[in-house]
Amino acid sequence: MAIADIASLRQHLQWAIELEHSTLPAYLCALYSIKEGSNAEAAEILRSIFMEEMLHLTLAANILNAVGGAPQIDSPDFLPSYPLQVPHNRRRLALPLAKFCEETVANLMSLERPEGDDGPPSDELYETIGRFYRSIERGLIELCQRHGESAIFCGNPAHQIRPDTLVYRGSGRIVPVHDLSSALAALEEIVDQGEGLDHSSIWDGDRNMFHHERDEVGHYFRLEQILAGRFYRRGDTPQSGPSGECFEVDWEAVHDMLPNPSLRSFPEDSDNEARMRTIGLVVNMCAS
Repeated sequence: MAIADIASLRQHLQWAIELEHSTLPAYLCALYSIKEGSNAEAAEILRSIFMEEMLHLTLAANILNAVGGAPQIDSPDFLPSYPLQVPHNRRRLALPLAKFCEETVANLMSLERPEGDDGPPSDELYETIGRFYRSIERGLIELCQRHGESAIFCGNPAHQIRPDTLVYRGSGRIVPVHDLSSALAALEEIVDQGEGLDHSSIWDGDRNMFHHERDEVGHYFRLEQILAGRFYRRGDTPQSGPSGECFEVDWEAVHDMLPNPSLRSFPEDSDNEARMRTIGLVVNMCAS
């Protein structure tokens, strides 16, 4: 289903908000399962991606507000259950809530996989997140060509989240949206942070959230660093893999937990310590 009208555009942007939101618990679950004082580098990577996913949600909402829509974040359907069938994904990816481990990192990498430079952008079912956003970009451009920017960007400017109204301490930037140029800039911010600046580069154009002297790589490549136990450095490519400084990953320094936890996950006679630890992870995710 192509984006043929303003209603379809608004629907796709709502889907984008739901998609970004659905990734947050998975990143937080992996992050909060790491034992305090261990896996510092891996924890920083997970935290940085979580912060940027929050930024992406904000940017998608800014675009939706700018085109006269209204982000729906308080409906019962907005809260996903896990394992999550990643919405609108042609590959039918399943995203669980699970502790920090190699399988969890690999699952997150599957979600963040770059689109590559072949194949058209998708419209309703997409191969990658990047292709989904390319379809929104294409729809915005075509609707503006057909109807004029003023007809498409008809939203209330007061509904925009701006850098001066929200303190954001992650990498990247909040982009207020009021026309096609600013909408495309917001989409570019989302795609570049997820996939890198282009199909041959690992870098996303930002500085590292925790180490401002370092350049940052896209989400997929950030996660790849955890599995490799070393950072990317200048000159590395997607084909070479990371060849920079090594860091330790201790897969054992992790709190054990049941996957996809809920209060219904525990029988009455379950081990109380394990039960409370997992419930604590859920509470922390909800409070963050």
